[in-house]
Amino acid sequence: MSPLQILLVALRALQRNKTRSFLTALGVVIGVGAVVAMTSIGAGARARVDETFSAMGSQLLWVRSGSNQSGGVRGGAGTQPTLTWSDLAAIREQVPGVADAVPLVGTAAQVMAEGQNWNTSVQGTGAPFFAMRGWEIGRGAFFTDEDVARGAKVAVIGQTVVENLFGPWSDPVGQILRVQNVPFEIVGVTADKGPSPFGSDQDDVVFLPVTTFRARVQGGLNQFIDGNVLVAAAPGVATAELEVRIEALLRERHRLRPGTPDDFHVRNLGDIVTAQQEGARTMTSLLAGIALVSLVVGGIGIMNIMLVSVKERTREIGLRMAVGAKPRNVLAQFLVEAVSLSLVGGLLGVAAGLGAALWLTERFGWPMLVQSEIVALALASSAVVGVGFGVWPAWQASRLDPIQALRWE
Repeated sequence: MSPLQILLVALRALQRNKTRSFLTALGVVIGVGAVVAMTSIGAGARARVDETFSAMGSQLLWVRSGSNQSGGVRGGAGTQPTLTWSDLAAIREQVPGVADAVPLVGTAAQVMAEGQNWNTSVQGTGAPFFAMRGWEIGRGAFFTDEDVARGAKVAVIGQTVVENLFGPWSDPVGQILRVQNVPFEIVGVTADKGPSPFGSDQDDVVFLPVTTFRARVQGGLNQFIDGNVLVAAAPGVATAELEVRIEALLRERHRLRPGTPDDFHVRNLGDIVTAQQEGARTMTSLLAGIALVSLVVGGIGIMNIMLVSVKERTREIGLRMAVGAKPRNVLAQFLVEAVSLSLVGGLLGVAAGLGAALWLTERFGWPMLVQSEIVALALASSAVVGVGFGVWPAWQASRLDPIQALRWE
């Protein structure tokens, strides 16, 4: 028999009992569907993590002062001023691999414009901050290094501030915003940034040149930085390596002896990204493993049904052998039936998995990323299941004695 004839005979045999064939393939449908759905959602989750932390600046290090301690009670990071403006200059100029470093200081303040007022986060920083954090301008422009150098009274505001002071469709560029009764000209509005990974509204903010912020808004702690220093790694420089260099420089500048704890904190966003990715990858692997168990269970179901089919069709097998069919033809026929069941189940499972993933993304807002290689692997796995669990029933059929098979009732 030709391969085409074997395939046609196998398909006709499966069509004789469509319900049983479908129920046999159902385990494979569930297994493949679960694999496709879970891996698509898991890949989407990892992509969302990458996108979110890329927007935060995964190549950034956040440096801030240490914590104070009084009577055994320890304050949080930044409660003990130790980081100075000269430390910032040293990081920028003396640490190899630093692309740029800027301060970020802030406070909560009431801002006013056009008879409206709003309590928001007011932050002072340098002009490179926006590029380092991946901020984009919606209208107008960011303030410049020249604005920072001369202490210009200019401001860049977020969309939430615009909506609460000027209205959602207004263009406030060129208008006056008062921060603690100090007038600032609005030179730009940031593009929508959305919530941060920690839930805060990144658009509810007013940015000022750090020099103006210190002189007009908060005053600061003279030589100490009451906030963070953001350090951007140069292209090709690992943030972990840069972190070690910054720690060594600051320990030397602060004259800390060996064994003395750091009086500053360095936070590496790359570590957070890696941890998030590992968590998403572990969860995806766990769910995929559970789905593969379903696939194996489906394969066992196929083997059981094929063994039953061999028993039911023993007389038919004997008749085929009596008219010239070789054992290898019988083996091929039952093996093709098992693989056909698995492949049909695999195709239905892919469709079901994609449909389930799409429904979950629309229903719960989960991210989704379909990976063609995973879909192909799931189909290949279903074929392997068909071969693996169909070999034994097919071999049993091919080993039947024609005379005994013909006498089977």
